[in-house]
Amino acid sequence: MPPSQASRLDETTAARARAWLRAFVPAPIAGARRERLKGCLGALLGLLVTEWISRRMLGGVNPWFVAPMGASAVLLFAVPASPLAQPWSIIGGNLAAALIGVACARWIPDPGLAAAVAVALAIVAMFQLHCVHPPSGAVAITAVFGGPAVAKLGFGFAAFPVALNSMLLLLVALLFNNALRRRYPHRPAEHANPHRTADPLPSARVGFNRADLDAVLQARGEFLDIEEDDLEDILVAAQMRAYRRRFGDVRCEHIMSRDVVTVQPGHSGVQARALLNRHGLRTLPVVDEAQRLVGMLGLADLLAARAGAAGQPRAGSAGDLMHTGMATARPDQPMVELARAFSDGGLHEMPVVDAQRRLVGIVTQSDLIAALLEQGPPAQA
Repeated sequence: MPPSQASRLDETTAARARAWLRAFVPAPIAGARRERLKGCLGALLGLLVTEWISRRMLGGVNPWFVAPMGASAVLLFAVPASPLAQPWSIIGGNLAAALIGVACARWIPDPGLAAAVAVALAIVAMFQLHCVHPPSGAVAITAVFGGPAVAKLGFGFAAFPVALNSMLLLLVALLFNNALRRRYPHRPAEHANPHRTADPLPSARVGFNRADLDAVLQARGEFLDIEEDDLEDILVAAQMRAYRRRFGDVRCEHIMSRDVVTVQPGHSGVQARALLNRHGLRTLPVVDEAQRLVGMLGLADLLAARAGAAGQPRAGSAGDLMHTGMATARPDQPMVELARAFSDGGLHEMPVVDAQRRLVGIVTQSDLIAALLEQGPPAQA
C-alpha cells in the first residue's frame, strides 16, 4: 500500500475513533433549573410518604418497601412527561415484573439464570401490555434475589409490597405534579378540527405532518422515550421558530387595518346588522367609550338570537348579543404567530389591542395572506 494511501487510512480510522469516543460524552440536559428542583423535591416527598405509610401498613411484612421505588421516583417526578412515567407504566410494569420474577425464582433453580430470564420476560410483557417501566426490571430481580422473606410471600409479593408501594408513589406523583401545574398524567394536546369534520387541520395538509412523522418512526423501528404527540408538537414549534426568524420583522402593526368599524354595547342589534351589511363584514368589535374592547358581535350572534319566523334580530343591545373571550393580538406581536391561529383555529379576524386593551386595529385573513405573498417564497439554499 502506498504511504499516502496508508496515511489517509490512518486518518480516517482516527477520525472514526474520535467520533465513537465523543458518543460517551454526556449530552447537556435541557430541563430548566426550576424543573430539576421540582424533580428533587417530588422524589423526596414521594419516597418519604410511600415508605412511611407502607411501614405502618405492612410493618409485619418484610420487605415493606422495595428499592426499585427509587428508580420509579426518578421517572415520576424528574421526567413526568415520559411515556415510561405514566400511571399504567408504573402499576402495570411493576405488577407484571413481580409476578414473573416470583415465577422464575420458583421454577428455575439457578438464581442467576432465573434473574436474567425474569427481566427478559418482564420486558416482553411490558411491551405487550404497553407499560414499559425500566425500574420494573429491578422489581423482577428483587423477586429472585429477595431471599427467604420474598420467597415466603410468594406471589403475594406482587400485591404487598410492590403494588402498594407503586400506588402510593403514584398517588403522591399525581398530587405533586398537578399542584405544580404539570400535565400529569401526560395527555397529548388536542388539535381537533374546529369545524368538526374529518379533514386534517389546514397546517397539516402541506409541509410537515403527522403521517410523515409516523412513517419515519416506523422506518427507524426504535422505541423512543417520548410521546409521538409531544415529538410532533416539538417539531411544529421548531418550524414556527424558523418562520419567526424569517418573518420576525413583520408585526401586526404593519399589516393591520386601522380604520375599524365598531359598535358600542348600547347599540341595537338592528344597527349592528345594518353596519355589517353596509361594510360587507362578518364581525364587529364592541368597544366602550374609551375604545376598550369588550366583545365581538358577528352575524352568527345575531342569527342565534333571532326571534320568531321573521328572522329579525332580537330587540336587544350589542352588549347583550356579543360574545367575549375572543383571541386578541398585540401591535408588536410577530405576524407569523397569528398564522397558525388563523389556519387551525378557524379565525377570520383578530382584534389588535394595546396594553390598556384599547382597540388599535384588526388583522384579517386577507391582511395575513397579502403579507405572506409580499414576502415571497423562501430563498433556495
